[in-house]
Amino acid sequence: MPSPARSRLRLPRGRAADAALASGLFLVVGLGTLRSLIGAREEPWAVTAANWVLIAVACGALYFSSRRPVAAASVAALATAVYYVTSAYDGPLLLAVVVALFLVAAAGRLHAAVVIAALCLIGTALGTIRGNGDVNQGALFMLTGWFVAMITLGGLRHSHLARARETEERAATQERLRIARELHDVVGHHLSLINVQSTAALRRLTKDPAAGADQATEALGAVKDASREALRELRATLGVLREAGEAAPTAPAPGLGRLGELTDAAGAAGLAVTVHRTGDTGPLPVEADLAAYRIVQESLTNVARHARATRADIHLDGDGGRLTVTVTDDGRGPAADPARTGPPGSGITGMRERARALGGDLTAGPAPGGGFSVRATLPLARTTATEEPRR
Repeated sequence: MPSPARSRLRLPRGRAADAALASGLFLVVGLGTLRSLIGAREEPWAVTAANWVLIAVACGALYFSSRRPVAAASVAALATAVYYVTSAYDGPLLLAVVVALFLVAAAGRLHAAVVIAALCLIGTALGTIRGNGDVNQGALFMLTGWFVAMITLGGLRHSHLARARETEERAATQERLRIARELHDVVGHHLSLINVQSTAALRRLTKDPAAGADQATEALGAVKDASREALRELRATLGVLREAGEAAPTAPAPGLGRLGELTDAAGAAGLAVTVHRTGDTGPLPVEADLAAYRIVQESLTNVARHARATRADIHLDGDGGRLTVTVTDDGRGPAADPARTGPPGSGITGMRERARALGGDLTAGPAPGGGFSVRATLPLARTTATEEPRR
């Protein structure tokens, strides 16, 4: 049984839509001009044939409206003007000009649409002044209203499409930034642990190969665990880019429920981490839970890479409406090797962006008693995975 999406009528697009528009308009105008082919003759057949060519030209010009809207409207307007001057039979060919003006305005060429409409009105007014009985002042006024309405509607459509494109581009940019933050946190954290452990193993083996073998083996085991965890989180993060039909990642989503993995990894790197919980710290909305986890992860990464610290304290304080995450260490400042510091402040900037994305804030700087402190405040008044987003 076909799905509703497949059975739904699909409108033509691109050149097929242009051809459908030109053909449909020619059919409508042709039906309205059939009396030129039947009944009593009011003009020679040669003139009638030439006027039908003008009808075909005016309607056919709209086939090029999506690629050359101004040129198509100009051709349609010129052919229509010649038709009404030479033909003894009135007809609805003016529809071609009306539709062409809408398409020009919808393409964002408002000035061109106004100029073409003004020239058409001036030509019609001159014909009325010279005694054209087919168009009086009332008809000229109505024609002006039609032109103004079509240009206005076309301009509104152009604005709507421009806003829609801007919204899509902004959403795509935000998604790229989100993925970039995730990759930065995952790669930075685990590679920092790998760097610390491999450096320690190399130092021990260099100083005393025999005595340091056991410690080096332990450090290399921690490297193995960190690299495996990094690969797992990378697969989960990049899962948003997977092709349709691929299996979704089965690993649990990062959150404070996996905080023990961070503390264990930091402990394996020689950093003693203590977690303090006060108030109501769970369950949390998905976005806040992920942001808190990533902030703690990035803070511990910075401690391991830069602070030369021996311990770190994580304070989680929740009051039901917000969660405060504080990470402090007893570090003595950045490491002496500038190659390990990387771009200054990039990690803190990413953490601050995470907090602000939820309506919170983050501060980072030297702690009063020494060391460094990161403090983030995350509002919890957000929709959870089971709630319907507010509109």
